[in-house]
Amino acid sequence: MSGPAIVPQTISSAVNVAKQPNSNPSRLDRVVAEARRQSNEREATYRERALKLFPWICGRCGREFSGARLRELTVHHKDHNHDNNPLDGSNWELLCIYCHENEHARLLDEAARTRGSGEQRSAATHNPFADLQAKLDAKKTK
Repeated sequence: MSGPAIVPQTISSAVNVAKQPNSNPSRLDRVVAEARRQSNEREATYRERALKLFPWICGRCGREFSGARLRELTVHHKDHNHDNNPLDGSNWELLCIYCHENEHARLLDEAARTRGSGEQRSAATHNPFADLQAKLDAKKTK
């Protein structure tokens, strides 16, 4: 596939255009449109292959799709690398849009949970009730 080899070149073009202070907005729009077109073409190729390889059923919830609702069935990359598209489909699974969103949300949640686990967190030093007993005693004596 020639798609992934072209995309970095397009991205570098967009970066070069963005760095120019007086760049032509229509040129930037063309570069962005071209990058989107290439991304859609690349996606269409592996999506079409995945739809030919696998039954039109969500791999998580088991819902079946056909006709107009087939657009709700997406290709999920198991290793989260959209450029890893083996012909045998071993890196893909078909997921409905809801399960696909859930899968990516779970990945983000896990990353957030483990982000600080390697570091030692310091214990909290503020104690809001440190002098509560003294305040209660002062209130009783009044």
